[in-house]
Amino acid sequence: MGVRLDKPLEIGPLQLTSRLLMGSGRYASHEEMVACLEASGAELITVAVRRVNLDQRAGTSLLDHIDRERFQILPNTAGCYEVSDALRTARLARELLDTPLVKLEVIGDPHTLLPDPIGTVEATRILVDEGFVVMAYCSDDPRLVATLEQAGAAAVMPAGSPIGSGRGVANPGNIEIARSLVELPLIVDAGLGTASDVALAMELGADGVLLNSAVAGAEEPVLMARAMKSACRAGRDAYLAGRIPSRLHAQASSPATGLLGEALSL
Repeated sequence: MGVRLDKPLEIGPLQLTSRLLMGSGRYASHEEMVACLEASGAELITVAVRRVNLDQRAGTSLLDHIDRERFQILPNTAGCYEVSDALRTARLARELLDTPLVKLEVIGDPHTLLPDPIGTVEATRILVDEGFVVMAYCSDDPRLVATLEQAGAAAVMPAGSPIGSGRGVANPGNIEIARSLVELPLIVDAGLGTASDVALAMELGADGVLLNSAVAGAEEPVLMARAMKSACRAGRDAYLAGRIPSRLHAQASSPATGLLGEALSL
């Protein structure tokens, strides 16, 4: 039996060898951010358009510290609570960053920071019609994920758990069901806290994970970035390898007969 080979992650026009996507916020310094991005092996970096200076005439910004030859920028609409705000932010990012890519976020309320499902679907349809490559941040509701695929999203990004909570994948079954319902890339986004969370998300069939707080908020951010890179690869390999069935009772791993064919006594 041959080894099941992996393929690059394809999202719209992108081909990514790393399935770990990284955020760029909450770091102690730009230098720490750059070190973590390098350690993670990520190729796609998300940037909150509303929270950074995109006008070069106004001085340096976070973007000046990200090597555009090394990393692909994914602008996001974080902080948008209305469809109109998300649309405006996406259009601004396309003009200033010269990219059709957008991580769409339409947040429902400032307390839970959970996405507004109706607004997200509406904004997805509009942006897709305008030629955007939409990666839609959403809840882990499998039917919502399927609806976003029908709306034309290039990728769906269900939350593992609430943003910044560090709770990991709260509803593994929902991620598995969502994976079975859609063919487009599924990226688990938000709520992951440590390397085992990343590995689990990938073992459930996610095509990738996106995280920020778990690295930026760690006691040793660069070391955590390295751990996340290893966990993402390990989880993906485990998914491709195919795990053994889960059983209620034991099953011996040694053969039931000896070298001469006689039954082994316990």
